[in-house]
Amino acid sequence: MHKYFLLLIFSVAFLSYNHAQKPVEYVNPFIGTSNFGATNPGAIAPRGMASVSPFNVAGAQNLPLEKDSRWLSNPYVNENTFLTGFSHVNLSGVGCPDLGVILTMPTTGKLNTNHLEYGSTYGYELAKPGYYSVKLSKYNVKTEVTATTRVGVSKYSFPKGQSNILINLGLGLTNEEGASVKVVSSTEIEGIRNVGSFCYYKPEESYPVYFVAKFSKPADDFGVWKKTKKYNGIEGQWMPYNGKTRLYKDYRREVIGDSIGSYFTYHFDKPTQVEVKIGVSYVSIENARENLEKETQSLSFDEIYKNTSSQWNKLLSKIEVEGGTKDDKTIFYTALYHTLIHPNTLNDFNGEYPTMAKRETAKTDGTRFTVFSFWDTYRNLHSLMSLIYPKQQSDMVKSMLDIYDESGWLPKWELNATETTTMVGDPAGIILTDTYLRGIKDFDIEKAYEAMRKSATQLEENPLRPGIKDYIKKGYLTTKTTKSGSVSTTQEYNITDFAIAKLAQALGKKEDYKLFSRRSVTYRNLFDKQFNLLRPKNDDGSWYSPFNPNKGANFEKNLGFIEGNSWQYTFMVSHDARTLIKMMGGTKKYVAKLDEVFEKKQFDMANEPDIGYPYLYNYTKGFEWKTQERVTSLINEYFTNKPAGLPGNDDTGTMSAWLIYSMMGIYPISPAEPLYTITTPRFDKITIHLDTRYYKNKTLIIEKNGTGNLKSFTINGKTNTSFFVSHEALTKASKIQFNLKQ
Repeated sequence: MHKYFLLLIFSVAFLSYNHAQKPVEYVNPFIGTSNFGATNPGAIAPRGMASVSPFNVAGAQNLPLEKDSRWLSNPYVNENTFLTGFSHVNLSGVGCPDLGVILTMPTTGKLNTNHLEYGSTYGYELAKPGYYSVKLSKYNVKTEVTATTRVGVSKYSFPKGQSNILINLGLGLTNEEGASVKVVSSTEIEGIRNVGSFCYYKPEESYPVYFVAKFSKPADDFGVWKKTKKYNGIEGQWMPYNGKTRLYKDYRREVIGDSIGSYFTYHFDKPTQVEVKIGVSYVSIENARENLEKETQSLSFDEIYKNTSSQWNKLLSKIEVEGGTKDDKTIFYTALYHTLIHPNTLNDFNGEYPTMAKRETAKTDGTRFTVFSFWDTYRNLHSLMSLIYPKQQSDMVKSMLDIYDESGWLPKWELNATETTTMVGDPAGIILTDTYLRGIKDFDIEKAYEAMRKSATQLEENPLRPGIKDYIKKGYLTTKTTKSGSVSTTQEYNITDFAIAKLAQALGKKEDYKLFSRRSVTYRNLFDKQFNLLRPKNDDGSWYSPFNPNKGANFEKNLGFIEGNSWQYTFMVSHDARTLIKMMGGTKKYVAKLDEVFEKKQFDMANEPDIGYPYLYNYTKGFEWKTQERVTSLINEYFTNKPAGLPGNDDTGTMSAWLIYSMMGIYPISPAEPLYTITTPRFDKITIHLDTRYYKNKTLIIEKNGTGNLKSFTINGKTNTSFFVSHEALTKASKIQFNLKQ
């Protein structure tokens, strides 16, 4: 009897503990660090400019940097075992390499500045939002890192004896180089690192990131180094301040070049901790220093981490979930965490930031955001921000319009005030319309419309719509117009034109509404009844032959499609889904063709064009249950509480946004249309705390009732058998109940 009583007490205590767990405690930053997810487990504050990530891609196979990381898009890969430092400006979940620079590395013993020699294996990793720690096996040094918005903070626990802290400015994820570093004192250095050439495009548009590093203890010895192919017959000479080695004609604290760095050396008579704070800026060294001083002041490592963790928990708590397994909660909150990394902050503490194009210094009273991977994020991430974090989404839209003012064009794939021109289409307008129609209207909508219309109508020197003359004249791009992606680019232009039409309608611009409505469905010219799929056309209007609808998957080149094939693009017309159903011969033939995409293994969960496909069954009466089965199956197959727990590249939170929506039971199936389609929620109860500056309700509750297939949903007690719900109805409801029946 006593035994069972103790078991009951333990069970109650365990359940109470789990019920009281904070959302931040469910996040696993290691998810996505394998299987090309391109996330990293390092420390970052929400939307942070600075982040501190373990860097294990250079020298992982004992190879030079340019050979082992040329096509790696992230500083950390879970399977690698050789760590060469901790980078302080990084990207998360992107498909191309950039940044991953300003590396610190703690070592012990004799000073060595060759990363292939001073690198170390490691173990005992721990990661939480705003925190990462690891033990370097070679040196028995525990490293802990945290961050504020613009400052990376490290704490090194050194053993007794000689210890060194290296600042390596030669390593990074891409092949551009160029840096400078200056020792200011025995506790401070400052410098500049050149970055850019995202995807190895436009290396001429590289730009500087500035930094200031402060050490909690004065060094016994310090200096700088420069590695050259040959200098006085010696490779990799040091340039110490104390004058032991002569370089150039002087003894220096400062060096400029490619493979350079700085070191601080200590001689400890007992185990000692040293904290290093590195402030960064894209404007100046002075701003980097101010960022460091204003954001960290005299705060200790532990105090900074506590503050950052609290910020994360506050944002993650905007959605509370009940029911489901612990793994369900972990993948859900980790996904929400990933959506809060990018877009991230570009402006300094004082509001200054570099403008687009000219990189002149401007100032903002709010937040200037950067890292706009719009080809990915227009499909779901920004609508999620509008629902959960509308003030952030408003500032993102204002940043987009500032970019238009500065450069004359809306951004396409913007990174730190540079336009990478990566991917196809003209996606910014989709986001502007979608945001406005979801009720976020505190931005200049007439300017937004002007910018959208410009990119859709300017025939000459239009960087956003290559091939626009053919598109307007013929209604589609041809195999002559573009060497790849003629069909998919036509579809992307169609979706943006649909967005312009929707906004024109809302603003009372009747003629534009008619014009862009017609232009939004010209993909129909590329529908081939022989295949019941989309097919590229030649310049003379004939079908491109020979045509293999399977070709183009897995990044194989295809004249008609970019990063995909005909199967993965044909259904990407959700704004015109009902017409496509008719073109395919009716509901049953449409469903059969959509089934083929999955059954023939043509569906690609890791890429954007087809990620809405599982929800398209909701357009076909009687087959809605297929959406529920497909979505449930895809979550189970591709999203797990493991490093390989994403289907592939997270694309700055796009895959994570898909998961969040899918687990909540709603999905924004048609970009630029304030509408959700529904599926079975993963959790029994979901509470969304709405921002009352934008929505009248304080909370929205989504509940699941029963088991089996979803049959209807109830809004405030009123039953609806549709499988769609408007954004307005959703946000005005205090409770939505999903009714399931076997």
